[in-house]
Amino acid sequence: MKKQSTLFSAAAFLCLLLLCLKKTTAGQSPASSPTQSAAAAPPASTPAATQLPAPAGPTNVTKILEKAGHFNTFIHLLRSTQEDSHLLTLLNNSNNGATIFAPSDSAFSSLKSGTLNSLSDEAKSELVKFHVVPTFLSSAQFQTVSNPIATEAGSGGRVSFNLTAYSDSVNITTGLTNTSVAGNVYADNQLAVYRVDKVLLPVDIFAAKPLAPAPTPAAAEKPKKKKGAPAGEGEEAAPVVQVGTSAAAAGILGIWSVKVTAACVLVLAYTYGG
Repeated sequence: MKKQSTLFSAAAFLCLLLLCLKKTTAGQSPASSPTQSAAAAPPASTPAATQLPAPAGPTNVTKILEKAGHFNTFIHLLRSTQEDSHLLTLLNNSNNGATIFAPSDSAFSSLKSGTLNSLSDEAKSELVKFHVVPTFLSSAQFQTVSNPIATEAGSGGRVSFNLTAYSDSVNITTGLTNTSVAGNVYADNQLAVYRVDKVLLPVDIFAAKPLAPAPTPAAAEKPKKKKGAPAGEGEEAAPVVQVGTSAAAAGILGIWSVKVTAACVLVLAYTYGG
């Protein structure tokens, strides 16, 4: 009897379990699958494409110097000579880049009073260009650079300078200025800006230019004698000495006086002697 009761309990439990499973399945059957739900949903609107920022323009040298500070005089020279536009073109159209040795405001203050005002516009432009090397030079390249270094002002000895790197400094000499690189202002793969605490003075502007040698006077050429010409032709005639008329007359009168006197003597001698 006890065994039958156990079997009946087990059967009842299985029936109850099957009934629960059936209800659970029936409850889920009306629900649509996730895929069907997604298909039935109205199409979502396509989001607008994200606008990428415009590519950065050419490097603006004056803005770099303004951000660094203490370069007001050099910035003014860049703008007044329009060399800022020239640099913009150089950086935009050349793969060589550029290197700028920018004098600080204190560097300009150490110049003799009135130095800048005494320069012409052309000389100011050359002064700014003298501080620009038309090649990108990283600080590591200072060790291997070849002197003299050509600048935007030119490549001759009067518009170039020498740069010498030591273990703890970089020296710049122009023939009139001797200074060192005082610090890095800016550097990327196209432009390098270094601070100098002295204005780099080019010899071409601030030293007297050598005087050109005086032309050698051409030797006077003798007149060439014509071929076949008689002797004396083609040669300079000897100067003719003109004798005064009174002197010539006196000479002639003296001769005739001698002749007349002699004749008179002969006549007298003949008369008295006969």
